[in-house]
Amino acid sequence: MPVDEQELHARLQLWRAPGIGTVSFQRLLGCFGAIAHALEASDAELRQAGLKPAALAGLRQLDPLAARADMEWLHQQHNHHILFIDSPGYPLALKNIAGSPPVLFVTGNPQLLQDPQIAMVGTRNPTSGGRENARAFARHLSQSGITITSGMALGIDAESHQGALEADAPTIAVVATGLDIVYPARNRRLAEQIAHQGALVSEFPIGIKPHADNFPRRNRVISGLAVGTLVVEAALRSGSLVTARHAMEQGREVFAIPGSIHNPLAKGCHQLIREGAKLVETATDILEEVAAQLHSYLDNTGTTLTGTRKPQPDHNQSADPDPAPYAPAGDELQVLAALGHDPVPVDQIVMDTGLTPEAVSSMLLVLELQGHVAACGGGHYMRLGPRD
Repeated sequence: MPVDEQELHARLQLWRAPGIGTVSFQRLLGCFGAIAHALEASDAELRQAGLKPAALAGLRQLDPLAARADMEWLHQQHNHHILFIDSPGYPLALKNIAGSPPVLFVTGNPQLLQDPQIAMVGTRNPTSGGRENARAFARHLSQSGITITSGMALGIDAESHQGALEADAPTIAVVATGLDIVYPARNRRLAEQIAHQGALVSEFPIGIKPHADNFPRRNRVISGLAVGTLVVEAALRSGSLVTARHAMEQGREVFAIPGSIHNPLAKGCHQLIREGAKLVETATDILEEVAAQLHSYLDNTGTTLTGTRKPQPDHNQSADPDPAPYAPAGDELQVLAALGHDPVPVDQIVMDTGLTPEAVSSMLLVLELQGHVAACGGGHYMRLGPRD
């Protein structure tokens, strides 16, 4: 539903009230239809709607100007956005998890939140091999049309974001503070790059500083946005494992890169593998595993990876019980024609086809999942099977 200025202020006001969480917010929205109406309701009406005494007391004691900072931030720059759970642009993947945050603050491009994503997480103190793996996996997945999502922490998170940026691809950082605060401070330059090329996301209002309790909450959003979570390096007691547990509970894929039995930062990954996470050695292993989820994602959103509408089925025709193999068509044929049996860089395919880099990357992902092309590393692809 469209949110006018009064309702916008009311929602931001409620989200700052002590004792109001995701359940209370959505219950009041459902009961009253608008949070502005809920704030005008009597104590008896609010109790009848399920608001607990502590939350009711916190709401009544809240400074009426509490949301001023959020409103000022929103109108400060054109790339500042606020999404509510009933907004058309709210990410479907996140909406489908338990405890979806009813409010998202976004700096950057909010449309990226709708894209198919892989979350990448790991230790803040990785080995040199872990850093290299994070960047390499992020680059390959980004070049295949997958958006990398992480938490902008030091270590594996930052390396994953950097790998995506090196591929000239967008990346999403979910943070545990208000978006006016960069944490850790040494990642300020990285945060600026992400805001320019991707999106910074938080459920926390403006001015909220880092607090230990905020990071597990942040982790459920990282996994909730993605079709799967990759753990690169992690100790047995690690916030990365919390993210992986969230992913499992949300019904999403969990991947882990194995390491040396003598490396303490491999023990968390090995534990996840014993619990059912998928062992991966290459980014292609991930792409093969999430192919079905990506197609389900496309079915649910009604879009292709290139952002165009999917053709609607003709319900007057009977369903084919044995559908034909996937056949490339349209611009995909141009991409195939630009490929040979020797590796070709993505930039060359873009030049030869005249298509945008985003469209080429998306089509290469689909063609790779369908077995028509193979990724060769370093942003190069080759064609499989005979040329026409």
